[in-house]
Amino acid sequence: MGCLLAMGRFYPASAKFAPRGWRFAPPGRHFVARDAAAPGASAQCMHLLPVTEPAMLIQILTHTPLYVWAILAFLLWRGVAEMRDRELTLRRMLILPLVMLGLSLNDMALKFDLGMVLVAAWGTGCAASALLAWRFGRTRIAAGTAPDRVLVRGSVMPLMLMLAIFLTKYITSMVLVIQPQLAQQLAVAATICLVFGVFNGVLLGRLARMAGAVGQQRAGLPAAV
Repeated sequence: MGCLLAMGRFYPASAKFAPRGWRFAPPGRHFVARDAAAPGASAQCMHLLPVTEPAMLIQILTHTPLYVWAILAFLLWRGVAEMRDRELTLRRMLILPLVMLGLSLNDMALKFDLGMVLVAAWGTGCAASALLAWRFGRTRIAAGTAPDRVLVRGSVMPLMLMLAIFLTKYITSMVLVIQPQLAQQLAVAATICLVFGVFNGVLLGRLARMAGAVGQQRAGLPAAV
């Protein structure tokens, strides 16, 4: 019982989107129960768990909240759907980029104090990648079976981008659980926001290119781009 009580004090609650109830020491070190010397604590608590990289990885995976895996399953489902040819309205095309935009901004707001520098970093990455995706991307659409629908060719790109955003969220959460002081370092926070901006920009640029192709198709011009 003393060992269990010591473990409860030893593992404080961790950040959102990270394994519940765990906080890790730097790799290569061993946990030392601070209260092991207290009356009633077992001497076995002095060597609870060596924090090596494999042990840390196992702890991260086994203590990740179920809703995180549910989000991953949803993204995989949506990504696989995006790989098939399908008919969409322009309104439905908006859903995926806006959902991923919301996830990214929400994650940045939870982890960092979004000052002007971080907003500028995100905006720079988003604008640059959106421009490149709009200018050089390849999105092929054709007329649908109804006037308000277009046939969108399948692509693996949305799946890759969704997984990239998910992994950025997940890995960032793990790093900040291990070293929470990094959240206060401007260079680290700006880099993470820049990465989110790049991924969001590709989705938004792709959306802009598709919307332009829809406009061309409705005007009677060739819609495939």
